[in-house]
Amino acid sequence: MDLAGAVCLVTGASSGIGRATTRRLVDEGATVLALGRDRAALEATRAHPIVCDLTDEEAVDRTVAEIGEVDVLVNNAGIGWAGPLAELDEETLNRLVRVNLVVPVLLTRAFVPGMVARGRGHVVNVGSIVGLVGGKHEAGYASTKGGLVAFTESLRQELSDSPVHVSLVTPGAIATNFFERRGRPYERRFPRAVPADRVGAAIVAAIRGDRAEVYVPRWLAFPPRFHGLLPGLYRRLAARFG
Repeated sequence: MDLAGAVCLVTGASSGIGRATTRRLVDEGATVLALGRDRAALEATRAHPIVCDLTDEEAVDRTVAEIGEVDVLVNNAGIGWAGPLAELDEETLNRLVRVNLVVPVLLTRAFVPGMVARGRGHVVNVGSIVGLVGGKHEAGYASTKGGLVAFTESLRQELSDSPVHVSLVTPGAIATNFFERRGRPYERRFPRAVPADRVGAAIVAAIRGDRAEVYVPRWLAFPPRFHGLLPGLYRRLAARFG
């Protein structure tokens, strides 16, 4: 898709991957609607700020009505949580499911019909590697991202005869404050966390090239394939090396 003049909505645009993606889309000449909770941070992206708390159902409905039509939807907003499942309280679980899975489905349902009618559109869902292979002490978070993976594939099949394209962008560890917000910092030496702008660039490339799947970094495509081919061996290695 040619992004010049396209109307793009990016959720979670206040920081991290969302902010990097927003700036990249602005540089491409798109009209970008940057959605998040921090107005000052949104305004700094040079996009059109849209302040909205995605945990507020009424606010989301009102915002969707005010936005109108978009050509590109980037479902990037997400929250994390790390720890044993028994310690995951119901309120936090509901927020994880709401922001990471329910809102992307609702926004897609709202905007895709207009894309189909106009003969132009692209949906990008930002997943996570744990949504494909799981992760120790990430059962709650991984389940929401796994749901997003299934939603993306199902949507892609549903829209296969339409001009609307669907991409799943799967990042690994990214150098943002996501890990601190989830309650556990990223401390592994390998793989190293990569800059958020690499994911932003990958998202823009996926839209421009109508790419179905993108991994950041690229070698991250290997673990899901390994898991699919040799699940028992994968689990033994995951148990040993974490």
